[in-house]
Amino acid sequence: MSETLQALTANDLLTGEVVFRTMEGWSGRFADAQLFIDPLDARAELDLAVLETVRLADPYLIDVALTDGMPSPTSFRERIRALGPTVREDLGPQTEGGPFVDALRHSHAAARSSGRLGLIRKR
Repeated sequence: MSETLQALTANDLLTGEVVFRTMEGWSGRFADAQLFIDPLDARAELDLAVLETVRLADPYLIDVALTDGMPSPTSFRERIRALGPTVREDLGPQTEGGPFVDALRHSHAAARSSGRLGLIRKR
């Protein structure tokens, strides 16, 4: 069974790293991402993240599928951002391995994120 959730992502302006919103702040690990069930809660968190533009670049919501208990972004682009460089598996979050990384590597998804498309349409 699959459930659609959302997570909040951005880039850290100090390091250039992809980061995900957690309950405590921001993390470079998708496994730490806070998952939102309610779209209104997700949107409220995005509105707060937009205020952090001194530290963050381009925060936006991504769709996440929860299949067999393991979350994974539904878009191919966002799975790449969560894993790290595709040309070298010895760099980025993918180096830690484990069930979250395995789920990201083996999930199937659409080419585009509907959350990102919604943000583009609003601009």
